[in-house]
Amino acid sequence: MWETLLQYDKELFLFLNSLGNSTWDGFWMFVTGKWSSIPLYLGLLILSYKFLGPKKCIVLLIALALLITSTDQLANFFKYGVQRLRPCHDAEVSSLMRLVKSSCGGRYGFFSAHAANSFAAAFFFTYLLRHKYQYIGIFLIIWAIFVSYSRIYIGVHYPLDIVTGMLIGLILSWLFAKLYIFALQKFRI
Repeated sequence: MWETLLQYDKELFLFLNSLGNSTWDGFWMFVTGKWSSIPLYLGLLILSYKFLGPKKCIVLLIALALLITSTDQLANFFKYGVQRLRPCHDAEVSSLMRLVKSSCGGRYGFFSAHAANSFAAAFFFTYLLRHKYQYIGIFLIIWAIFVSYSRIYIGVHYPLDIVTGMLIGLILSWLFAKLYIFALQKFRI
């Protein structure tokens, strides 16, 4: 059964990856780039500061840093523990796919740290700011979906890597949002 699921995952990857063309490559490379999210994060921090004030915003920054570090390190733990090859390193699919990047990245790809981090940040901010900024969640989820899909588009992750990363990001964002609220109550901030 596991082998069948992995085969379907490869077939779905090849289908989604083949939808790309050189006209859109630059856009998806921008979306997947780590620097493209900096303006979004700065905007979220400004909104957080305006809504929460300086003390709560400092605690938020600490919680967010711990959240991103946790998702990132957990992704590395799984990549080297599971050792599932990235599509661009998998001989079965590498000759059939489009690799948009100049390099493939690390050898293993399960699960996607990009998907985990983008969904973790999106749901963390959505959870904490939803009462003040009603539609922020819709925007952040769309952004996280774009970042996640970009990893399939450029050829470095299978869909199962992405979905797992999304779920891990959601779970950890919920835990760290609860931790943030607990810290505010515990220290009466």
